[in-house]
Amino acid sequence: MDLTALRRFPDVDGPGLTAVDAADRLLLDEAAGALRTTPPGRLVVIDDAYGALTLGAARCGARGIRVHQDLLTGERALAANAAALALSDAFDSLPLSAELVAGATTVLLRLPRSLDRLAEVAAWIAAHADPSVRVFAGGRIKHMSVSMNDVLRTVFDTVDVTHARQKSRVLIASGPDPAAAAAALVRWPRTETHDDVGLTVAAHGGVFAGAALDIGTRFLLAQSAALPPAATAVDLACGSGAVAAALARRDPALRVTATDRSAAAAASALATAEANGVADRVVVVQADGLETLPDDSQELILLNPPFHSDAALSTGIAEHLFAEAARTLRSPGGSSDEPSAGELWCVWNSHLRYRPALERIVGPTRQIARNRKFTVTASRRR
Repeated sequence: MDLTALRRFPDVDGPGLTAVDAADRLLLDEAAGALRTTPPGRLVVIDDAYGALTLGAARCGARGIRVHQDLLTGERALAANAAALALSDAFDSLPLSAELVAGATTVLLRLPRSLDRLAEVAAWIAAHADPSVRVFAGGRIKHMSVSMNDVLRTVFDTVDVTHARQKSRVLIASGPDPAAAAAALVRWPRTETHDDVGLTVAAHGGVFAGAALDIGTRFLLAQSAALPPAATAVDLACGSGAVAAALARRDPALRVTATDRSAAAAASALATAEANGVADRVVVVQADGLETLPDDSQELILLNPPFHSDAALSTGIAEHLFAEAARTLRSPGGSSDEPSAGELWCVWNSHLRYRPALERIVGPTRQIARNRKFTVTASRRR
């Protein structure tokens, strides 16, 4: 089937990425027999990057497809591609939940790089899908490991491996174990208490660093005493929400918005806020950047920007987030009586040399701290 017309929306993930790849095509080919016999409403597609799996199945006649994509940008890409192909009525987008997978007999899954993400998704499927369900889980061989088979076998009796094609492979899981899956689900989100910073972090599968506190975030939080006074703050690309919760705990008067395009991250940030008793002052939003916030409105934004899009090294995401910060930061006042300009505090791997981009996109940028691996800067809107 011809899927070359599919596009990525928005195109911020970097060059060299396409909306459909060899793994998508192999998944559709391996599942073709199952797709032909799957009744309407019994097909589920999970983590379809831009819609290739969903729309490929729809072109084969599948209808009532239930879809979950972790990234909001992926949902929008699917919606735009479906509209272009007149297939918008073939599927419904749902959160990762029992409703998504209940009674499913066929599941198409793009294998995540995170074993934790795979474990949580597999548990949802095994706990709630039809006993006859078959899960076709595919990916690029360079991103697959034998450990993925082991993860699937914790909640499925059988895991078969297909022949490779174009550096891609599919795992086929069957024989769900609902009891084992239910026991696995209660462990999500995972939590970890970090006594050295007085913070408990909660994380669903696939969130950067999980329930740990990554060293970049630790370095950023170590500079929090130098933050300018503010009544509100934003944790941009919040991941687990550790920064949002730490800020709210540090200042009982502060109100924080935590935003991320990942559904798993948004759910984790809410759980982290609840675990630290600050959920009443942390608002969590799944959004692309700061699209829910108005221009010229924010006093303080903190950011630990991702620099990978899936497996590809990319500065496109960081620059997109810098531009979002520039748009929403408060403009400088014209006199000493008016509020000062808003600031973006950013921690980044020093080898990425983001300072020129920050100067260009946001405004005057000063170094707050630097160690052997990370740099913390503050950029003031010009």
